[in-house]
Amino acid sequence: MRHSKKSFRYESLQDAQAIQDMLKAISKGLAKGKLAFSDEDDEILMEPEGLLNLKLTASQDETRQRVDIRITWQTEGKVKQKKPLSVG
Repeated sequence: MRHSKKSFRYESLQDAQAIQDMLKAISKGLAKGKLAFSDEDDEILMEPEGLLNLKLTASQDETRQRVDIRITWQTEGKVKQKKPLSVG
């Protein structure tokens, strides 16, 4: 059984207000059950529903501060089979 994997990645320098605006947009998307991410090269649409797993980590050292936010969920999508399974 094969599943296609699609990913989107964006990285840039932003000020705190721009990041706050992006986090607000993500929050609104979660509330609506639709997250859409796009740039000039790619796009991805996600539909979070049910229980979501939140992982939040924070770390600091001498010169670097870091906050990671990870939200994951399982989907029960329709699996398309190209041919029937045969067991012999």
